[in-house]
Amino acid sequence: MAEHQFHLRAEWPGGRDSQGYIEAENLKTAISIPPEMDGPGIGTNPDEMLLGAAATCYIITLAAMIERVDLPLKEMSLDSEGIVDVTRGVFTYKKIIHRPKVKLEEQALHQQYSRLRKLVEKAEQSCMISRAIKGNVEIELIPIIG
Repeated sequence: MAEHQFHLRAEWPGGRDSQGYIEAENLKTAISIPPEMDGPGIGTNPDEMLLGAAATCYIITLAAMIERVDLPLKEMSLDSEGIVDVTRGVFTYKKIIHRPKVKLEEQALHQQYSRLRKLVEKAEQSCMISRAIKGNVEIELIPIIG
């Protein structure tokens, strides 16, 4: 069994209208509460970061799966949306919608597209971030395969 450790340092001066800072090995940015939640909107925020973690995990997992089965990938992109519900002042990260767009090379065969469709679904189930938030945040896939 192997374990990987990741470290992040956060600084926050206090107060909800403040601006803080986070730093990890490859991530360094200002943080604050987003303007949609009546914050200053400086830098990123936990909502964007959770969405970013889910989106990058999904697209990297999908890319690895496509490479592993040697599909002739032409292009791939992803648009993701996070939905936060606010009920009686309680904020709940309700849903993430991934809209992957994947295209194979022109010479791709029908069975390769069939395989790709399965991988698009499997990548979401295999992604470590998706598994971590399962049961708390709904994840919806709306793929465009062409």
